[in-house]
Amino acid sequence: MSAMYRQMKSNEKSVNKPPGIRPRIMHEYSTLAAVDLGSNSFHLQVARTEGKQLYLLDSLKEMVQLAAGLSEDQMLDEASQHRALACLKRFGERLRGLPYRAVRVVGTNTLRVARNATDFLQKAEDALGFPIEIIAGYEEARLIFLGVAHSLPPSNDTLLVVDIGGGSTELIIGSQLKSSKLESLSIGCISHSQIFFPDGKITKSSLKHAELAARSEIQAVAAGFSPSRWQKAYGSSGTARALAHILTLNGYNNSDEAEIITLAGLEKLREFLLKTGDLRKLAIPGLNPDRKVIIAGGFAIMNAVFTELKIERMEITSGALRQGVLYDMLGRFHKEDMREVSVQEFMQRYQVEPQQAARIESLAVLFGRQLLAEDYIDQEKVENALKLLAWAARLHEIGISVAHTGYHKHSAYILDNADMPGFSRIEQFQLGQLVLSHRGSLAKTRDFLGQPINLARSIALRIAAIFYRSRTYIELPDMTLSMDGGRCTLCIPPAWLECNPLTDTLLNNEISAWEKVDVDFRIGNRVDDCHIRPGAA
Repeated sequence: MSAMYRQMKSNEKSVNKPPGIRPRIMHEYSTLAAVDLGSNSFHLQVARTEGKQLYLLDSLKEMVQLAAGLSEDQMLDEASQHRALACLKRFGERLRGLPYRAVRVVGTNTLRVARNATDFLQKAEDALGFPIEIIAGYEEARLIFLGVAHSLPPSNDTLLVVDIGGGSTELIIGSQLKSSKLESLSIGCISHSQIFFPDGKITKSSLKHAELAARSEIQAVAAGFSPSRWQKAYGSSGTARALAHILTLNGYNNSDEAEIITLAGLEKLREFLLKTGDLRKLAIPGLNPDRKVIIAGGFAIMNAVFTELKIERMEITSGALRQGVLYDMLGRFHKEDMREVSVQEFMQRYQVEPQQAARIESLAVLFGRQLLAEDYIDQEKVENALKLLAWAARLHEIGISVAHTGYHKHSAYILDNADMPGFSRIEQFQLGQLVLSHRGSLAKTRDFLGQPINLARSIALRIAAIFYRSRTYIELPDMTLSMDGGRCTLCIPPAWLECNPLTDTLLNNEISAWEKVDVDFRIGNRVDDCHIRPGAA
């Protein structure tokens, strides 16, 4: 029995850890940092870790108002980019020296919709010194709830959380630390203010239209957030906090409680806004001058939320997206990775055959480790790359539930477009491209394969799928995959190929397939063809 086959059989018996990935010691970081690139404000939060707890060390906030720089054709203007980059340089100084994996940076609605986001992100990452992830609206909502839940005393109550940002509004229902209902609406305090109060004037007509537009958006999802589904309502982030502060300081709530929002209080604020009539002249205790021009849009959305969801009272919480990002990072280090949960759920939803997925995952990760052993010295990056490869292997057949013909295209589409809690948009894109390239023409993924780490992972998954086309465990020979520039060599005993003519044919077909994307794929049968590294298998 070959060493490789023993490795495959060992992985087959393993049920509690992902097959193919050798146990590695997770790094424990004493300090973690999260950066939230919101449509209104940029936030940086640094925390000290103690076991599974976080203790705040430092926080920075700047009202960049990135969404204010979006043109009608969804392009970020130069002024907003300049504000953002200047802020990120300051944040970068504070983060300097922190390990790569101890910092997570997430971008939200404005960076999701901006057509020139890709060009801006390259400059932004240079300014900050760390990679930036663009997260989907549902993922933003999940992380917001995680941050809110950690900021509240333990309770079995089911909570409604409302987060009105600069470009989007998130509605979440959940209990303890788990969200059960998520929505992300494309209405925010900046975008709403620009549409309905562009000249700063507040009239009965403009305010009515702003409220009706917000109510229309909320009505579409209101049934899932009715009062029968939750016990307490909480508001998070700047708009909710600003409104609560104004209502409290002006006695609009008819309550001695501090920092809450009530329907009665909102109605009194509505009267005040109409009486003033001009945002530039707005002067009221509790209102930050920087928030003057966007408070009317935020108010209209909050009033619509109260009306449509029949809320009478909302408490304010300090928890928000940045805290959720921190706790999500901490969970990954303690093997509570939400991405792993999502992969398992997708496998069940799309009825993936677990044994076949495990077989291909084992071999793909084994090949991937060989291919990445020399070119990528940073072991953390290698392990992250292999983890994504393992998930791609487990999910590569989900498209069969749509149709067997071209199933890899269906799989890629699902992975690109589905809501996958825990995954950033770039991670979903990479999963989709790996799955798309695991069979058929490689031309459609040429740009993706231009990155060496992507090329290595794609080759590993594609070749692993060939070996297990029979969908049964087979005794594999000792073999290696090696990469030298644009040449990839599979070293495999000729005698084994003679006994497995279908696999031999499929592997030889790979030579012409890879040639079309300028990769020299070879099958080495002689010792001098194969550059075997000690311990590579």
